[in-house]
Amino acid sequence: MTQQQPTTTEPMSQEMQDCVQACMACHGVCEETMSSCLQMGGQAQMRIMRALMDCSEMTRMCADMMMRRSPLANEMCMMCAQACDMCAEACMSMPDDERMTRCAESCRRCSEMCRAMAGATM
Repeated sequence: MTQQQPTTTEPMSQEMQDCVQACMACHGVCEETMSSCLQMGGQAQMRIMRALMDCSEMTRMCADMMMRRSPLANEMCMMCAQACDMCAEACMSMPDDERMTRCAESCRRCSEMCRAMAGATM
């Protein structure tokens, strides 16, 4: 069920600002991690690359939708949390790689914040 478009131009709540920042940070880490995976060549598994790509796109889109107060932002936050969870799990399949561990941590933080926002009114 979608929400109506807000009629006010109130500033974003601190919770929403923090979630947008977490999404953008996660997006950046996923992009950096993808670049690193590409440099590793055949070592990077396709499952990890797909999870990184999905998470990178979802976090960027989620942040955009929150900033413009989209009536679909709550649903996007829930989908974003799921993409972040999948990415964190994929990255942890290479626990000895520092970049993968950092990416998984960023994904988990973003997932938690998005789940909280999914229950909030935008």
